[in-house]
Amino acid sequence: MKTLFLTLGLSLAPLSAPLAETLHFVTEEYAPFNHTKNGKITGIAVDQVKAIAKATGIEYTLDIMPWARAFAMAENQPMHCVFTAGYNRARAGRFAWVSPLLEDRMVLLKRKGERYDELTIVKARELKVGSQRGDFAVEALELIGFKDIDLATDIDITVRKLLTGRIDLMPTSIKTYERMVKDGLPVEKAMLLAGQIYGIACHKDTPPALIKRLQAELDRLIKSGEQDRIFTAYGLPSGTRTAENDVKK
Repeated sequence: MKTLFLTLGLSLAPLSAPLAETLHFVTEEYAPFNHTKNGKITGIAVDQVKAIAKATGIEYTLDIMPWARAFAMAENQPMHCVFTAGYNRARAGRFAWVSPLLEDRMVLLKRKGERYDELTIVKARELKVGSQRGDFAVEALELIGFKDIDLATDIDITVRKLLTGRIDLMPTSIKTYERMVKDGLPVEKAMLLAGQIYGIACHKDTPPALIKRLQAELDRLIKSGEQDRIFTAYGLPSGTRTAENDVKK
């Protein structure tokens, strides 16, 4: 009988071992969702990731870096996940997904007071648009015909370029735009873009059982109202309702 138990233990060990590995979460400086404050990584998405990782009982790390690097790590290195990542058809099969950390609309921003009368996608393509290297917004803009997009390493650089006139427009989520206005940045909506779901994109070989556990905890976080409370704590509306009430159609 002892031999049988030993044999069963050895045969089951490889199945459970991957779940004992450390999962590495990587993200970028993109307030209020993920950013560094007083030497600590915090934000709306960070709080959710920490909560569901803790609930699953897994070992994990959390690092912040330029988006292009974080995205490449999640795509190429096992047991790595990047957030807050926009989900689309092109990315669907490249990662194992846990979502939604938020659902939002995207918007093109302009400098406050700058006039682009009756702006359309066709007219916007004639202006200088900037974003962050590897950001979902770049892919979204390219799909609707934008070319020669000015790329920066992070959103703070893109914002500075917009405010100093080096670019005319920048894409971001409505929730990020609302935070910018609260922070006193002189930016305005130029035009509304499509809606988007954002989540955690993990290396495609991440154990399915681990992805399932993380998704179950995120579902529980949303159902309990905790996700809404996290958004409220940062002064923003609910994470899984499209914020468009103040958008001019």
